[in-house]
Amino acid sequence: MSAALLKLSGLQMRFGGLLAVDGVDFDVRPHEVFAIIGPNGAGKTTVFNCVGGFYRPTGGSITLDGDNITGLPSHSVARRGLVRTFQNIRLFRQLTVVENLLVAQHMRVHSGFLQGLFSTSAFRRAERAALERAKAWLDRLGLTAVANREAGTLSYGHQRRLEIARCMITEPRLLMLDEPAAGLNPQEKVELQQLVDNLRHEFGISVLLIEHDMSLVMGVSDRILVMEHGKPIMTGKPDEVRRDPRVIKAYLGEE
Repeated sequence: MSAALLKLSGLQMRFGGLLAVDGVDFDVRPHEVFAIIGPNGAGKTTVFNCVGGFYRPTGGSITLDGDNITGLPSHSVARRGLVRTFQNIRLFRQLTVVENLLVAQHMRVHSGFLQGLFSTSAFRRAERAALERAKAWLDRLGLTAVANREAGTLSYGHQRRLEIARCMITEPRLLMLDEPAAGLNPQEKVELQQLVDNLRHEFGISVLLIEHDMSLVMGVSDRILVMEHGKPIMTGKPDEVRRDPRVIKAYLGEE
């Protein structure tokens, strides 16, 4: 069994008197798609926000490749190769599609203000390389035809793809997807499942997924954590989760 890329131990998150997440333990292995599911209010997004550096956990620990990242701010977590999408898509809506991908690479383009000011050869090389990477990802995700359109004018499905491209262009080790199927039509959901599978196999990344769409979760995940009322119910393979009476009860009890 591979050593864990991401590991959570005893994660706890309290908001005033509310214990939103309590005693969450799981790991995500290299090249694995790991999903978190549960009824609304189960604490899934809170766990995501703790892992991604948006919340500082009240208790427990989070390690990435053996390094403690508990409580680090989101930009520090991203620099370590852990990037995420959001349930409500967050693109630079006034920028074009290709500009969104260029902005995403700013941490990788090692060229300072002075090089840019004087347009040195190193700066021009870095810019050319960034543009080539952007073109490659536009092509890979079927966005080349809309490259020069403002991101805010794209269809919902194309915006989702652009958001994933923007994450992948930073060469992450772990991609966190927050409700990626929300708002997609059935065909787009099928394409999303294929995309996640392809990215995992081709680029060797791990994927941490929150999703309400059970067909997508069951089709793409290696293992699934089920949560209810801020606590884990079980972790298992899709078939085990599908048959577990505690999971059935948690979902049948949700109205």
